[in-house]
Formats: sequence, C-alpha cells, structure tokens
Amino acid sequence: MSTLHVLSHSPFGDDRLTSCLRVIGHADALLLSGDAVYALQPGTAPFSALQTRRVKLYVLAEDAEARAVQVPDWAETIDYPAFVELSIQHDKVNSWL
Repeated sequence: MSTLHVLSHSPFGDDRLTSCLRVIGHADALLLSGDAVYALQPGTAPFSALQTRRVKLYVLAEDAEARAVQVPDWAETIDYPAFVELSIQHDKVNSWL
C-alpha cells in the first residue's frame, strides 16, 4: 500500500518535513507544494535531509517558479494534472496540515 505525502508549509517553521521523512515508506512519494518548496534551497538542513533520504520526490512547478526555487535533478517537477494522477496512483493521500 502506497501513500502520497503532501507538504505545503515551510520546513523552517515546524517539524512536518522531519516527521514525514520519519514515517515515509519505500513505496511512498512526497510532493512539495506552496512554501514547502523552500526545502529545496541548497545548503539547508531540509535540502540535505531530502537528498540523503532519496524519497520519490515531486515538486509543483508553479510553486517552485513563484518562489524562484531551483528544482534539483533528483526531484521531478509536475503540474496540477500530474498531481491528480499521482493522487490516483497511490492508495492514500496524506496532507501534512
């Protein structure tokens, strides 16, 4: 059973990303949207955690563009229709509110 984990809050304001990375399974995926894309700023602890953990990582292109965040080659940039497809492909969707 796989879960799509969706984060939209900045990783610098709380521990949602850390908590998510603790429970994410090998069949799961992580989607960064909204201010969560700030986790992809090189040289930061969230960036290192994501890079080290090597989870299947997706980033909403619109949100990365709006925040001028470069998406690394080990993450996949997607649009909203692809987000819907991801939601369908996984058994569950967990939004970290």
